[in-house]
Amino acid sequence: MSSRTRIVLSVALLFALATALSTLALRQVLLARVDARIQSALAQEAAELQQFAEQVRVADARTLFDQFLARDVPDEAEASFTFVGEQPYRSNADLGASQELIDGVRDLGDVDAVERGDLDDSYRYLAVPVNLRGERVGTFVVTSDLGRERGEVAEAVRVAAGIGFGVVVLVSLLAFATVGRVLAPLDELGATARSIESGDDLTRRIDVRGGDDIAELGHLFNAMLDRLEMAFALQREFVSDAGHELRTPITIIRGHLQLLDRDPETYRIVSDELDRMSRFVEDLLTLAKSERPDFLMLSELDLDLLTDELMAKAKRLAPRRWTLEATGAGLLRGDRQRLTQAVMNLAHNAVQHTHEGDTITLGSAHSGTEARLWVADTGPGVAEEDRERIFERYAGDGTGLGLAIVRTIALAHGGRVELESDDGARFTIVLPAS
Repeated sequence: MSSRTRIVLSVALLFALATALSTLALRQVLLARVDARIQSALAQEAAELQQFAEQVRVADARTLFDQFLARDVPDEAEASFTFVGEQPYRSNADLGASQELIDGVRDLGDVDAVERGDLDDSYRYLAVPVNLRGERVGTFVVTSDLGRERGEVAEAVRVAAGIGFGVVVLVSLLAFATVGRVLAPLDELGATARSIESGDDLTRRIDVRGGDDIAELGHLFNAMLDRLEMAFALQREFVSDAGHELRTPITIIRGHLQLLDRDPETYRIVSDELDRMSRFVEDLLTLAKSERPDFLMLSELDLDLLTDELMAKAKRLAPRRWTLEATGAGLLRGDRQRLTQAVMNLAHNAVQHTHEGDTITLGSAHSGTEARLWVADTGPGVAEEDRERIFERYAGDGTGLGLAIVRTIALAHGGRVELESDDGARFTIVLPAS
């Protein structure tokens, strides 16, 4: 998951959490206000009845209730019930009043004092005894439908939650666009780093704008690239200069050695050492060039023709029993010279670990998706613990840089080198087919 996605998800989760908490808080506040408003409305109805009784001075409870209900206009969720004595009398509840409400109110006709409460958590009621001339003559009960009132709260909460969800989506989209612009320098930094890792171009730099922390990071990264480019340039120049400078004295020594009166054994030893030094210089130059983007000159190659050429060249290395095991047919996209160099290094390595009369086998195969070139010998093989180390530079076991160059060439082609060592050793260069 990218940094941009993680940041946007974090922002969205935080806004979603804030929306959920604020919606819950809104619900609690609205419910508290509804309860307070219901209590106030019920108390107001009872106060209006008391005030009406004092004004009209009626003689009995029925007349009082008839006149009051005739002029009273209840709220939509309210209903008034009256009792004469303890018996139900009149009510302004419409015909749709629930049986639950009617049954619950019927038990409130005998209250002796003001009573408040809920009926099965569905209705809120206020029951008030009615007195005329100091004598209790009945009961007035006013109710409010909690379900209707709280339903309005639930609807308001749903609307608020929907708006909150829309805000979360909108903020996420805005954050995605904004974070993308903010992280654009980091994306460019990553692209630059990947291009450098693949060896494409050490001269690329990040276009830094502004003066924030990310811009400062860009400046630091560009400064690091400056130092890296200089270090790589110095390294390549050193290896190249050293290789060219070493070639000259080797050539001079070889020329003078041929002119001197010499002991044959001494000449052979010195000549062998000069050959080894010359090969080492060439290997150094090859490894130095492997860091450059023009290390490979790719073209379409016929695997069978390439295999025949490699076999013909390998036979000249030393007197061994050279055998062509198999020849693959198909196209391969690669650098002919570099692949030849890699296979010749494998062949030279096989010669070093075998003796005259031993068998060295070359071969190739083409599977349609992969091309394989291998060299196998009947030498002592490679110990299990050395099978990775021998491909490292300067492994210190006499292999020099040859196998390191083989792996470098294979990796440059997008391939790999495989090693099997049971009876002898088999090195296989595996490359993607054309």
